[in-house]
Amino acid sequence: MAENTIWQWTTAEFLAQSASAAPTPGGGSVSAYVGALGASMVCMVANLTVGKEKYKDVEPQAQVILAKGEKLLHDLKNGLTQDIEEFSNFMAVLKLPKDTEEQKQARSAKMQEVLVSATDTPLAIAQNCYAVLELAQELAPIGNKGAISDVGVAAYLAESALKAAMFSVDINLPQVKDSDYQEKVKAERERLFAQAEKLKNETVAVVQSRL
Repeated sequence: MAENTIWQWTTAEFLAQSASAAPTPGGGSVSAYVGALGASMVCMVANLTVGKEKYKDVEPQAQVILAKGEKLLHDLKNGLTQDIEEFSNFMAVLKLPKDTEEQKQARSAKMQEVLVSATDTPLAIAQNCYAVLELAQELAPIGNKGAISDVGVAAYLAESALKAAMFSVDINLPQVKDSDYQEKVKAERERLFAQAEKLKNETVAVVQSRL
């Protein structure tokens, strides 16, 4: 499947493909999709704040949030297609010959490269979801009150997508032989989980106070 084909699908086609026996879109891609939906909610509320007389005092801040949200939406869409590509790369390595010792060594080295890349991709998805959470927190106190509940939706989606994307990290990481890399990723995982929950709780509390 060509990676860009996915953006020609209807929502129904995406769901059908995800539910099928096809290996992609898998968990990392679906997590990116959910994170992108969270980013879209941030963008929507920012768009509903910019240009409104009632919110002119916070318009510059809302414009910055909107620009950052649009970039994150773009990056999460790219993360989705990259995750599909990583699976294709992994399957290609599995098919490499291993008849000779030289072939085995080359295949093993290539497998380590692919495993690191297949870990970095969902980790980046999780980091982008964290950035969505940061924007939701910024927008919660100033966003258009008529749509403020959608900032809460963004916060819940972004945190869930972050944690979900980490499963794709967790399944690949044990196979990576570089112990320094493993420790770095584990530390980042711990940081993201702790801070994401804090951001989500703070954002939801502000949203609820403005309902």
